[in-house]
Amino acid sequence: MSLQPLDLSAIDNHAENIYEAIVVLSNRARQINEEMKIRLNQELEAFTTRGDSEEEVESNPEQTRISIEFEKLPKPTQKAVEDLMDDRVSYRYKEE
Repeated sequence: MSLQPLDLSAIDNHAENIYEAIVVLSNRARQINEEMKIRLNQELEAFTTRGDSEEEVESNPEQTRISIEFEKLPKPTQKAVEDLMDDRVSYRYKEE
């Protein structure tokens, strides 16, 4: 996956200022990452065997395929930027 330049002024249009946009993006990327981890663990849970030691664990081709598919998914940061640019992210300040 190649790196693509990001126009910061376009991001700035979706928030009060660039710093606020970066905080929103980082929080959204963390959410996406957590969702991906949960989904991956749920799919791999079916292949988990309870052995006495880790040396007994064998590689399962289906487990490897699932892991490779997850590696090919867009990175959480990239997905967060897409969500912000497409106005799929809403945010608000905590009320004190």
